[in-house]
Amino acid sequence: KRSTSVYLVDRVCPMLPEKLSNDLCSLNPHEDKFTFSAVFTFDSKLKIIKRWFGKTVIHSDRRFTYEEAQKGLETKEGDYAYELDQLNKIAQKLRKDRFKNGSINFESEEIKFILDENNKPVGVFTKERKDAHLLVEDFMLLANKEVATFMYKKTKPEIPYIYRVHDEPDITKILDFALFAKEMGFQMKVDSPSNIVKSFNLLAEAKLKNPALKMLEPLAIRTMAKADYSSNNIGHYGLAFEFYSHFTSPIRRYSDVIAHRLLFENLNEKTYRVDKELLEARCKHISKQERKAMDAERESIKYKQVEFMLEKVGQEFDGTISGMIEKGIFVEVLDVKAEGMIPFRTMDEPYALAPSKLKAISKITGKEIKMGERIRVRLIDADLTARQLEFRLIEDE
Repeated sequence: KRSTSVYLVDRVCPMLPEKLSNDLCSLNPHEDKFTFSAVFTFDSKLKIIKRWFGKTVIHSDRRFTYEEAQKGLETKEGDYAYELDQLNKIAQKLRKDRFKNGSINFESEEIKFILDENNKPVGVFTKERKDAHLLVEDFMLLANKEVATFMYKKTKPEIPYIYRVHDEPDITKILDFALFAKEMGFQMKVDSPSNIVKSFNLLAEAKLKNPALKMLEPLAIRTMAKADYSSNNIGHYGLAFEFYSHFTSPIRRYSDVIAHRLLFENLNEKTYRVDKELLEARCKHISKQERKAMDAERESIKYKQVEFMLEKVGQEFDGTISGMIEKGIFVEVLDVKAEGMIPFRTMDEPYALAPSKLKAISKITGKEIKMGERIRVRLIDADLTARQLEFRLIEDE
């Protein structure tokens, strides 16, 4: 029914009971564990020359935290430093090839909290994605892609399978976004799907030099179709993969459990087909549950951000103007990434929103407040029930 683990800020609602997810089904070091593996052999030029899928036993010699693995990659010292370095070289090649083939390089910021013994937030930071994180991600993408390719191409007529699909973006939304980006000083080419991808990747680079462009990235993501599960393969636009599935996380996603079962039944010379309509119904259920989980996770972060700000009413913060509506402007506090509102009615002069919704103009002096602008604000109110923050412009005080 749940079909996915849900990761809230202060707790996890696991898909499987904890006895399974944290123990029996977890690759604890120095224990034999039953696993389903995707095994790849690379040549000296890091090209795949052989792949194999099947049931295995893994005996883990060492469990690394991301921080420990990262230290090994940076210092080239410590446990399995050579092996980690080799894995990282392969991962970098896989990543380079993926971007060359048209994969979109969007990285949304992940907010993390430091909680006290009562689960109250006492610190907030943005999680930094380093080579150790990317390495794991690239190998998971490889396994997912190769499993889907194997199942799709195994035989004709097709064997019904569960794919992770991502449709091309809606061109109307893209055109609107391109106009918006142009006013912010970023030019997009939208005359072909490949140029759209190139423009998005150039935006990811440009935001590193111009922080004001950072606010364009979440808007760009919103122009995209939502990725979901389907028995009808249409490929994955964002990753630029013709075939893609979810195979690597059967402990926390039911889609992967289905992928494992169907793959196992079709290994070697066997051919096994499930009812495609029934499979599609399951895909729809899993997609729906995934959306619910994502919404819950987002609301959980908002809640903890407001809870963190509760005791800071009256304090000043640096922020960026992140949005505008008829009622007022939204501000994102730089350190906390929490968003709140400054209502126009609280400002020292009346403002009107420009048709582009990129700026507000004073009806008296003509002064402009623009999207992406850095401003200093004071926190006036934090409403935990509504998960809302209200600010005032310092200069108006």
